[in-house]
Amino acid sequence: MEDKYGNVISSLAEANDKKIVMLVLDGLGDCDNNGKGTALQIASTPNMDKLAQKSALGLVHPVSPGITPGSGPGHLGLFGYDPVIYQIGRGVLSALGIGFPLEKGNVAARMNFCTLDEQGRVTDRRAGRISTDRNRELMEKIRENVQTDEAEVVFETVAEHRGLMVLKGDDLDDRVGDTDPQETGKKPLDPARPPFDSGRTARIVKELSDRFREVLKDEPEANMLIIRGIAQLPDWPSFHERYRLHATAIAGYPMYRGIARLLGMDIWSEALDPEAILGDTIKAMEEYDFIFSHFKDTDKTGEDGNIERKAEAIEKMDAALPLLLEGEPDVLIITGDHATPAPLKSHSWHPVPILLKAPYTRGPYQENFDEIAATRGELGFFRSREIMPLAMAHAGKLKKFGA
Repeated sequence: MEDKYGNVISSLAEANDKKIVMLVLDGLGDCDNNGKGTALQIASTPNMDKLAQKSALGLVHPVSPGITPGSGPGHLGLFGYDPVIYQIGRGVLSALGIGFPLEKGNVAARMNFCTLDEQGRVTDRRAGRISTDRNRELMEKIRENVQTDEAEVVFETVAEHRGLMVLKGDDLDDRVGDTDPQETGKKPLDPARPPFDSGRTARIVKELSDRFREVLKDEPEANMLIIRGIAQLPDWPSFHERYRLHATAIAGYPMYRGIARLLGMDIWSEALDPEAILGDTIKAMEEYDFIFSHFKDTDKTGEDGNIERKAEAIEKMDAALPLLLEGEPDVLIITGDHATPAPLKSHSWHPVPILLKAPYTRGPYQENFDEIAATRGELGFFRSREIMPLAMAHAGKLKKFGA
């Protein structure tokens, strides 16, 4: 599918020395939490609220209304890559995120250690969020006992319950279904089920999945590995080719470093806490003109179903925000890649609030930064693929279109 909109933006992009910072609070969007309000409404955010009083607010659909995005599509939309056109499995992002030397023709898959009950149903998709050290121990057990004559198989730890599987060999493909059912109470899925391919690669994945269960059957929690996001490297235009921007990423989790690397961004640091993230952002502004800064805790706490902790995570970022504001980025975007409401304990379709601090906004300005205030803001409702053109325009990085 041709990306006509993206091609137009690319044709208009021009370089200058203006700095754009995109601060992504993962899973920021929310519902009203059974009358308690959204996490942004519950949290005390004096610094974001002060910014809202001189910034453009709005709500973005990561894909389109009603569509619940994964983290990959959510971030691709933020970077101006239409997620309907640019589709990629999470396996590639996981591989790139840990610096794995993925090559054309390899097949990569994201894995989760999970817990199965006696009937083989998933009771915990994250195996109690086992530690990364425990993951390494179990992954070594997998390496020693799970292989196939059909392809070279590489297993790697990513973080906590997350792992990576890479298949290497001739004539492999990614027409393979996930084994992760994406919810508890269900058994792992058959990777060769319709409408997916029942060919060689799917058969390999099924063989390996059967071995996972056998090798891990005596483990109390992490007694199975489920797979999703099976994919091969795509051939896409880089972020620099599209926008003429020199870009870097500050991301503590491999998944988000993987997205950045996929688009050709450099990696500045793996900072996790707000002060470190924003401190590194300031340093990166000396060398780069686009900085993607990622904060994970808003998503983790939403997935854990804890609205109070999600609000606390927002408050921690708000408290650190003056560090970034002292650096005076020419354009500052604060938003999320998707919504993660605590009642759902998962991603959702809710539109995500966005704050755009830029030179040429016009209001109406709002007293607070939250979903309700954002409905009254200058930007209205729009798709996340349009964020980058807005930021570029405010930074004087887009030429006029047409005569």
